[in-house]
Amino acid sequence: MTEKLPDNIKKEIEKLVQELNYHCYRYYVLDSPVISDAEYDKLYRHLKELEEKYNYVLPDSPTQRIGAPALEKFEKVRHTEPMLSLDNAFSYDEVREFDKRLKRLLNSKDDIEYTVEPKYDGLAMELTYRKGLLFRASTRGDGYEGEDVTQNIRTIKSVPLKIEGEGKIPEEIDIRGEVYMDIDEFDKLNKQREQNNEPLFANPRNAAAGSVRQLDPSITTSRKLHLACYGIGMVKGISFKRQSELINWLKESRFPTPAKIKVAKGMEKVIEVITEIEESRNSFSFETDGAVVKVNDFGLQQKLGVKTREPRWAIAYKFQAHQGTTKIREIHGSVGRTGVITPFAIFEPVRIGGVTVSRSTLHNWDEIERKDIKVGDTVVVERAGDVIPHVIMVVKEKRTGKEKRFPIPEKCPACSSRVVREEGEVAVRCVSLHCPAQVQEKIIHFASRGGMDIEGLGEKNVELLYTKGLIKHFEDIYKLKKEDLIGLPRFAEKSAQNLIDAIERSKRTTLARFLFSLGISHVGEFAAKLLAKNYENLRKLYRVSPEEITEIKQMGKKIASSISTFFNDKKNLDLLNVMVKDHGLKIKNPDFISEKEEHMPLEGLTFVITGTLSKPRKEVEDLIEANGGHVSSAVSASTDYIVVGEDPGSKLQKAKTLGVKTISYDELLKMIEQKTRNPMLF
Repeated sequence: MTEKLPDNIKKEIEKLVQELNYHCYRYYVLDSPVISDAEYDKLYRHLKELEEKYNYVLPDSPTQRIGAPALEKFEKVRHTEPMLSLDNAFSYDEVREFDKRLKRLLNSKDDIEYTVEPKYDGLAMELTYRKGLLFRASTRGDGYEGEDVTQNIRTIKSVPLKIEGEGKIPEEIDIRGEVYMDIDEFDKLNKQREQNNEPLFANPRNAAAGSVRQLDPSITTSRKLHLACYGIGMVKGISFKRQSELINWLKESRFPTPAKIKVAKGMEKVIEVITEIEESRNSFSFETDGAVVKVNDFGLQQKLGVKTREPRWAIAYKFQAHQGTTKIREIHGSVGRTGVITPFAIFEPVRIGGVTVSRSTLHNWDEIERKDIKVGDTVVVERAGDVIPHVIMVVKEKRTGKEKRFPIPEKCPACSSRVVREEGEVAVRCVSLHCPAQVQEKIIHFASRGGMDIEGLGEKNVELLYTKGLIKHFEDIYKLKKEDLIGLPRFAEKSAQNLIDAIERSKRTTLARFLFSLGISHVGEFAAKLLAKNYENLRKLYRVSPEEITEIKQMGKKIASSISTFFNDKKNLDLLNVMVKDHGLKIKNPDFISEKEEHMPLEGLTFVITGTLSKPRKEVEDLIEANGGHVSSAVSASTDYIVVGEDPGSKLQKAKTLGVKTISYDELLKMIEQKTRNPMLF
């Protein structure tokens, strides 16, 4: 030991190890990080410095491991050669020191030739090819053991299923790369998730990892993922002398490779290329937080070897974070389209990365509590991905005692209605039908095909009518007159009459459709039908308790709380009465099942459909649900039957693996006709 270990240092190291291991768990296992990369790097760097200075290293320190344990969701895969992570450099002086260290190890004064490429912020992946065909794809996991995600990776169009092109085909090869999501696609995905009341991804890397780690490959298919290949592990039947030669072979073999990769001899040339990449980072479609520098010669790489956690022959230069220090003036709540209230900070304007920033999101109240953020605090602000500013940390040393906490609001900042925070949820939500911040999205949902099915009242026309002041709430749809529409863009005599006719037709609807159209949190089409089966009419739901809802099979506490909250709000009930009495809505309920009726033939059963059936899929789904069944998009252990048509997809193979019973459309009809849960399978 270089010097005696004080108790306070020992405790600090132990605390850092515990904190970093927690963040590794959030990042690698849960795909749900709660701190930025810059925060993690700062903590990790501090721990490493303390360990080296005091020679005190705990066996579970993150410096002694490559990554984190693989998830249990997929079959585990042992890597033939470990997938190591990279050591980091945060200044050009540290990059120069890296070069000097290698020259000392090689006992040489000659300039070393390196490759320099952007550091992709994604999910590390290994693709194993045998005799030119994709055999397996696996995540890095803990560096030694990862997850088999082959079916999901096969859905990425840039991943070759067969090695082709001009390059030689090896007998077997492990190709390493990074799966990532473009920034534009990430923004689109989060907007879609917000509209569906789903939790948002923290960043593109988190979105890419979450997309790859899906049990249902169809979800991965719906996400636009990309791959950049930059290295190899085990290889048979081919050899490479240099990293640049490998990259050329990958290009020749039609593999996607990193953007702007260059060969540079000597450290000053390396720094020039790093500078070029940093200056170009805003032009990349993907998110990058640094540049990777590798010794080009594979023979030298082998001589230099590896340390416990990382290779000696490579380093990642981390770009300077776009950060600034300022003071929070105010904290407010912003209401999103789905009613979620997001806190945001207004602070003294500060220049960050060439842009003046005066406000940033605070994400949610758990984040405010975790970071101990108060009005009046001096804070460090970072532009994540060079676009979205957020508060990294509070500079507590600058507190004066006058700072004030910003509590969770009891009323909606947009409409003053009470807000709710459901058990187990981070989000605080306004549930009022009258909230102006949510109104356009609610009108679009109300008029949608699954709701009131008002043809001609899509997103563009809703925006037009709202902007013109003709509708401020979906109730106003039924106040529209033909003369209000004529003369507006896209509305002539006929089109105006068509919309009025569609609105009139929508007045005759079913309880299930009407409940879905209201946009109650967590109530989709399936939940709306369940309610309709159990409640004879709309008024039976007035002032319903959550306990009563949870008595319905397949209704959990979260959805029960949401339904009860909605139907116990006086403003909501008053509006429903107006819709029925003043606007003449005729709501029938063909789905209601009285206690005297016998059980439905498919009650409690879950079905998945794959392939092309003799009837339209929507018609088959409606048939199943009308007879008490539930239709799911993904096969799981809880699936009872998979209905198989012509040209079935990967769902059939998964169903066979899980032992799920397969039936044809005709056998489904027999189940319904015979009112039995056990059809004769041929």
